Amino acid sequence: MAAFDFAPLLGPGLPAPAARWSGLAKYSFVGGNNDADAVPVEDLRAAADAVLAREGRALATYGLAHGPQGYRPLRDFLATKLARDAGMSVRADDIMILSGSLQGLDLVNQALLTRGDTVLVEQDNYQGALTRLARLGVKPIAIPLDRDGMRTDVLATVLADLKDRGIRPKYIYTIPTVQNPTGTIMPESRRAELLWLSRAYGVPVFEDDCYADLIWDGKRPRAIHGMSDHGGVIHLGSFSKSVAPALRVGFLVAPWQIMSVLLALKTDAGSGALEQMVLAEFCKPHFATHVPQLVKGLRAKLDTLVEALNAEFGTAAEFDAPKGG
Repeated sequence: MAAFDFAPLLGPGLPAPAARWSGLAKYSFVGGNNDADAVPVEDLRAAADAVLAREGRALATYGLAHGPQGYRPLRDFLATKLARDAGMSVRADDIMILSGSLQGLDLVNQALLTRGDTVLVEQDNYQGALTRLARLGVKPIAIPLDRDGMRTDVLATVLADLKDRGIRPKYIYTIPTVQNPTGTIMPESRRAELLWLSRAYGVPVFEDDCYADLIWDGKRPRAIHGMSDHGGVIHLGSFSKSVAPALRVGFLVAPWQIMSVLLALKTDAGSGALEQMVLAEFCKPHFATHVPQLVKGLRAKLDTLVEALNAEFGTAAEFDAPKGG
């Protein structure tokens, strides 16, 4: 019997079909996978046992009866962490838990973008952000980077030109802290310039801060959100790099005017509850000690890579060793 043909029924503009999964390559440089030995398995197991014993029956209720923004103890932890590490003054009610930070990209795009819109992005960028814009038919304008991240002088010129042509970009997307893929860290002076331009031209900043925990010396600039006084910054974060990517837990910080719209669009009946419970139980006692150990291991791997590049390429290749990631 011939197989049913779905091809005539498929909608227009779909991405190329996926290939069947054939396993990871022995040495894969494709995704940002963590070192398996750096996953805090025993502490996560203990956290799962403790929180399930105490609150496991709450799994009977969608959202654990903590509302659509996610498990309250995890949001409480994040509010404290973001104040301590990123200089952000936020409450748990300003935070929404996501099924990975990619869901945050999708929700913000769904809320703000329509076909033909313009957004400003860093010239070298995270492919996951760019493919989403392409599928939506949105025009990204690339702003070049230097060793301090997105060049705000070029950004100012582009914003002025767009205003003259009657075009208001929907947002400025930036990865300011350990930029992907360049590894740059935007200094606070340039963050202040970016915020000034955001206010002057009425264009919000979409700050992707997924790598900010992984800085070798542990010293990071304040988040752009933490420096803002006009509420025009949407902040995106993740536990994928700091704990484990397969947990699929991210978070978004935004003012209620846009948060309320994003919540209306988040129709998945809630992100994975067990993952949120375990992370909250783990993070409160262990996150502050786990991350420095993780960073130490990552830095050792970088040192090995730099030594190999120097040994094998000598002066034939020039590169900058990143300050984190």
